[in-house]
Amino acid sequence: MNRARVILNGDDFGASEEVNHAIVAAFRRGVLSSCSLIVTGDAAPHAVKLARENPGLAVGLHLVTVLGKSVLPPKEIPALVDRNGCFPSDPAIAGLRYFFCPAARKQLKRELSAQFEQFRATGLRASHVDSHLHMHVHPVVFDAAVELAGKHGIRGMRLPEDDLWTAVRFDGGLSAARMLTTLVFRLLCRRMKRVLRREGFAFAPRVFGHLMSGGMTEEYVLHVLRHLPVATNEIYFHPALCHSVERGDATAAQLAKEFEILISPRVKEAIRTGGIDVINYSNLKACL
Repeated sequence: MNRARVILNGDDFGASEEVNHAIVAAFRRGVLSSCSLIVTGDAAPHAVKLARENPGLAVGLHLVTVLGKSVLPPKEIPALVDRNGCFPSDPAIAGLRYFFCPAARKQLKRELSAQFEQFRATGLRASHVDSHLHMHVHPVVFDAAVELAGKHGIRGMRLPEDDLWTAVRFDGGLSAARMLTTLVFRLLCRRMKRVLRREGFAFAPRVFGHLMSGGMTEEYVLHVLRHLPVATNEIYFHPALCHSVERGDATAAQLAKEFEILISPRVKEAIRTGGIDVINYSNLKACL
């Protein structure tokens, strides 16, 4: 019988030193196998330094097209960012702009190319490509990402198709919002699968985290590990070592909770007793 496989990824590497330290600690002390670097993050140089010190940690490129900063200066991509070089905070607004504005599409391709080039300049080997808020499911972003990843020799990409019934079996929450989110992403992922297979990209057919965004718990992760629906899966996290937890910051508390999940003895034991192989995108293709 083939063993189940799971990629355990930490998103937003480079966003802050608190995130960076959590990701490296979760790799060294816990079950984290992979992470995704924001090349324009405030602590990106610090993240690159830590990645070089931990060569076993797989590092992918976390593309930013919303709720973040650009590589290119604002004057070169005025249809994408404001005067401070910041993308829109609303993914719906950004998505409509990328789809209907020819100038935005042209500038977007240049900006994404710059993000790939900035990652290459780190000297790190990119294991995969994903994106902030899964914006690479957008057809315009996706097509550019596939082309650019191919040029840079990257053959792994996140396919953000969560499993609705796994979430429902956990908490019984079959809400309209969950159903709509699942339907939209399933439709977008259908085309992504065809293209990724045609172009020879490796991907995990199920990716857990979206339907529990902002509410990931240890019990949910244990539930997923006990009921992996397919042979190859990914669970992504947003860990951080946050000092503001004591001040009642709910977001910081959630980030700290996700770090604790990644170093949990119960999670380690579930992986061991479940006969689950923890992998990353770099060795995923060899497993398929």
